[in-house]
Amino acid sequence: MSIMNVLIEKGKAVEGELAPYLPLKKPNELYTLMREYPMRGGKRLRPAFCMLSCEAFGGNPMQALRTATAVEVFQNWALIHDDIEDDSEMRRGKPCLHKLYGIPLAINAGDGLHVKMWEILFDNRKLLGDELTFRILDEFKKLCMETVEGQAMELSWIADKRFDLTEEDYYQMAGKKTSWYTIITPFRAGAIIAGTEEKVLNHLVEFGMKLGIGFQIQDDLLNLVGEEAKYGKEIAGDIAEGKRTLMLINTLNSCSRVERDRVTKTLSKDRSAKTKDEMKYVLDLMKKYGSIDHGKKKAKEFASESKRILNNHIAPYFKSSSAASSISQLVDFVINREY
Repeated sequence: MSIMNVLIEKGKAVEGELAPYLPLKKPNELYTLMREYPMRGGKRLRPAFCMLSCEAFGGNPMQALRTATAVEVFQNWALIHDDIEDDSEMRRGKPCLHKLYGIPLAINAGDGLHVKMWEILFDNRKLLGDELTFRILDEFKKLCMETVEGQAMELSWIADKRFDLTEEDYYQMAGKKTSWYTIITPFRAGAIIAGTEEKVLNHLVEFGMKLGIGFQIQDDLLNLVGEEAKYGKEIAGDIAEGKRTLMLINTLNSCSRVERDRVTKTLSKDRSAKTKDEMKYVLDLMKKYGSIDHGKKKAKEFASESKRILNNHIAPYFKSSSAASSISQLVDFVINREY
């Protein structure tokens, strides 16, 4: 089965599990908005990782379906809040929720999805029993804290007008903001449900940290040079938002003082005050100093390191060759994707 078919199959299972938790009922101002992002689709990478991990380690992937659904709900409430914090324009090919309905209602819908995430996780008691359920809850507690810490780092860099950052600063932020909810927790949760031993769970943190950073670099690259129709978000939106991506940090540390002053002046402006010519100048400078190619190289390096950890320390414990093959294909897809 191709990796896209695997994602479609897992995605449909998650949509079916999620439907009863997001009914069409009153107040419409809450439930219609709560359904908006989940019903826009998406790749469903994170729930697929969760179910495939469970299967690969010898478990029944259907035992992980509810947890995988909670992972998907986490992403959607986090994205609603993230879009507001960044004042983003587009999400999955359509205007962001706060652009359609206003910030107060969007925040409330995100809060509603957050509550639904915990409801789904507590309903695991009927499927997994109390002990496993509370182990998964503990994983999600860690996931939530790591993600908001990473988000706080990124937001503070913009608010404090920080331009003295290193690539290591970026890796630390991305590891927290992206790696935990995209790779580490989905993989660990699936493995825990399958009864995987602790030493393997520890390797999953190392594997997921590397792959998640590579994932975030690739996402930042797509924001700069991807196709909007495929990507589903506005191209160069990260420049408009002033995000300190790996490519920006590399450019700031490579360009002349005059160029750096012009870039920092542009990025210090509010989003609405930045002109298209100013944003194009920043992007052209990234290309001039090879920062785009540097980002591509680093994304592949992190992916390669994650595959080394996967092959040497995790794959020997896999019990399903088909799930193992799908995981390997997904790792490649994460870095080579165009959307």
